[in-house]
Amino acid sequence: MDLIDRKYRILQAIIDDYILTALPVGSRTISRKYEQKLSSATIRNEMSDLEELGYLDSPHTSAGRVPSNKAYRLYVDQMLRPMPLSVEETAFINRCFDRRMHQVEDVSMRIAKALSSMTHYTTAVMTRAPRNEQVLSHLQLVPVADRRVLMILVTKSGTVKQSILDLGANVAPDELYTVSRILSQQLEGLRLSELAGELMRLSGKNETGIHAIVRAMAEQTPQQEQSDIVALAVGGRSNLLSFPEYSDVDKAKALLSVLETREKVVSLLSQHGEMEISVRIGPETGLEETKDCSIVTASYRLSDGRVNTIGLIGPTRMQYGKVLSVLGQVGKSLDMMLEDQKD
Repeated sequence: MDLIDRKYRILQAIIDDYILTALPVGSRTISRKYEQKLSSATIRNEMSDLEELGYLDSPHTSAGRVPSNKAYRLYVDQMLRPMPLSVEETAFINRCFDRRMHQVEDVSMRIAKALSSMTHYTTAVMTRAPRNEQVLSHLQLVPVADRRVLMILVTKSGTVKQSILDLGANVAPDELYTVSRILSQQLEGLRLSELAGELMRLSGKNETGIHAIVRAMAEQTPQQEQSDIVALAVGGRSNLLSFPEYSDVDKAKALLSVLETREKVVSLLSQHGEMEISVRIGPETGLEETKDCSIVTASYRLSDGRVNTIGLIGPTRMQYGKVLSVLGQVGKSLDMMLEDQKD
């Protein structure tokens, strides 16, 4: 729903003030600091409307309002203003990329520590290296028991991969042979990482006699990982404890547990899909323990095919403009380092 200009300005003022203070924002604060031409009564009415629209929440202990996750999403998508870095901050980031450093682990840890120190958020840096993609030569479906078949995938390099599929019904061997022959012709040359998606596409065509088989294959064919994790570094885990949002001991312990668990940190960094920069707010982070956090990730492809993903994790009231500027400068500094290494 589109907001009228006055509501829009008031909401932006509330978010800006709450990011700075972490205190519920009242109408008098908005009138005094941001909208001197509006009365407190007018601002209160607009704030009530914004609350009904789901953009503001009312803490039980305060007459002020705080932004909701819906408000932060609108803020990031439509209200965000660039926050230029100082000369000192830019130089600080540039120093993270020392062209004499060749070990991936050393670079990752240096970046993680430096950015966590600079932003006071937790920083995670993950480097992935591409796998050698296997290409399909042909496949074969072999009956092994009631409703169960062995799927054999043979790659161009001679690698054989096998898995048991449950088709949900008995299928005659002749029909399995026919399906194997048809699919081998259609899928030859496909990368194994693309197999499940292509099978799902083919199953949607509802081809007589093979639809159910292809559907079962698509649903049960595992997705091959696109890359191997070469390095993972996390800096400033305890930084989040300095924010009042994590003054609750149990809440803080749960969050630190996530940041100490390699698999969960990898999960947080891996959910950005194909986006170069991603901002996930609250429940969008995908973990119960981080539902009150935001994570901003940026991915940078290196000249050797590796991909660096850097994530900054903080409270939902994080300084998004500053974080995006920091990650943008990281990209520029990384490009400069790669150019220097070519010389």
